[in-house]
Amino acid sequence: MSAPIVAALGGGHGLSATLSALRLLTDEITAIVTVADDGGSSGRLREEFSVLPPGDIRMALSALCADSEWGQTWRDVLQHRFRGDGPLAGHAVGNLLIVALWDLHDDPVAGLDLVGRLLHARGRVLPMAAVPLTIEAEVVGLDAAAPERVRRVTGQAKVAVTEGLVSRIRLLPEDPPAYPESVAAVRSADWVIVGPGSWFTSVMPHLLVPELREALTVTRAGRVLVLNLEPGTGETRGFSAIQHLETFIDLAPEVRFDYVLVDPAVVEDEAELDSACRRIGARPHIVPVAARHTAGVHDPLRLAAAFQDVFTAPRERR
Repeated sequence: MSAPIVAALGGGHGLSATLSALRLLTDEITAIVTVADDGGSSGRLREEFSVLPPGDIRMALSALCADSEWGQTWRDVLQHRFRGDGPLAGHAVGNLLIVALWDLHDDPVAGLDLVGRLLHARGRVLPMAAVPLTIEAEVVGLDAAAPERVRRVTGQAKVAVTEGLVSRIRLLPEDPPAYPESVAAVRSADWVIVGPGSWFTSVMPHLLVPELREALTVTRAGRVLVLNLEPGTGETRGFSAIQHLETFIDLAPEVRFDYVLVDPAVVEDEAELDSACRRIGARPHIVPVAARHTAGVHDPLRLAAAFQDVFTAPRERR
């Protein structure tokens, strides 16, 4: 059996976890990365040079680097951050390299392919959209005197740490253009993986890019939605695994999946989970994928084994 062609959608540490697992199964990987980060080094470079935020893209490239001494060395270089109090403090070397290549090439994808060649990457990394995006969330629970009042929180960095309950998100600009290469990767894949990751700021924004959403809807690929290991923390504070599914369904009810991959530690009611999965045509695949000694972190071998299970199982959408 030939290695599967896989498109993986997400951002940040969640996407890196998926890529670290997928690279154990195939070299035919395309990572499609959210481009809404506005904090830290990425935010500074985005504001100064009007470019896509490079941080999540850098992390995805690093996750796909070759296992050779060359690949590992350049991975460490890309991930290195400058210390101190000067103008370079906090910047990752990889962010600066990516922005430099974008400055030299009219096509950002060509610049990312060059970084991939430098790393001998086992796959390709593409931006989700062709323009830098801003996430705006409707949040309740921020006003103690009026907890039902809806407030708007703007910017990925602020949404990610909000103390309130996120009820809805949108992208600015609305209906952004996707990169044709990203759309083609979803349409031509054997499997598409969505998640895990920060639900409102890394995972669900893909559904708000019309061309990507359509590609997810019509692709003939098998589709897997990966739920988080700690669903009730961060921007989804208080959410259950079921609520993660429900927010996904509310935003894009037409997008169907074959499997929902979930660690048993976050399953409160298997019958309720099964019912929610049915609403998107999926079967729950409940297997341990968490690292044994580090909370909230996926184990690459366990996650790879779970992907292999679904890649080789019959595809019978419900």
